[in-house]
Amino acid sequence: MTLARFAKAGALAIAAAFTLGNSGNWNTTVVEADGAHRIGNPDAKVELIVFVSYTCPHCAHFTTEGEAPLQLAYVGPGRVELQIQPMIRNSADLVATMLTSCGAPSKFLRNHTLFMNEQSKWLDRYAKATEAQRARWENGSQAARRRAIASDLGFYRLMESRGYGRAEIDRCLASDAEARALIASSQAASEKHHVHGTPSFVLDGVTLAGTHDWSMLSPQLAARF
Repeated sequence: MTLARFAKAGALAIAAAFTLGNSGNWNTTVVEADGAHRIGNPDAKVELIVFVSYTCPHCAHFTTEGEAPLQLAYVGPGRVELQIQPMIRNSADLVATMLTSCGAPSKFLRNHTLFMNEQSKWLDRYAKATEAQRARWENGSQAARRRAIASDLGFYRLMESRGYGRAEIDRCLASDAEARALIASSQAASEKHHVHGTPSFVLDGVTLAGTHDWSMLSPQLAARF
């Protein structure tokens, strides 16, 4: 990051922190609906939907680069309601999505950020999985397959670092009906908004063509204000 960009980011954070101090923090308001999570002021001027896949490296990059300024300057002060919409592309995506949603909706955002921040580690395990591991992922009950993926990719360790017990983690992976519902809602949302890749953004109902990172999203978001 250049000195000018660093100074700009610092000024933004300070201004946002001042705003938060005066108006509260809407980042703590989280509602789950149809497999997605809505974060922030439901009466906000602007609605932003972020389509993400947990196995998408560009999505992890967006989390690292854009999540803090988005939360500080827009969601926290109540200016934007953020919806995080998972796009499930494979079995690891499904398991990660089920686990980030584990427990009360208030836990989601930290779960989500943790999985994205740790993605480079567990995604490497996914890519280098042995034949024996993949056989465990493709045989047995659906719940047993999900548990095997969670175990082999280190998801139990991640969730335990967030205070979850193993029994609670297993419960969050147990429901085949929930897994099917998440896949269906992911497909329906992507079809509705004509989204074919991640990360993608829908701003006030308009899918932003050619916009796939914070540097492209940021000026379009700022223009709304």
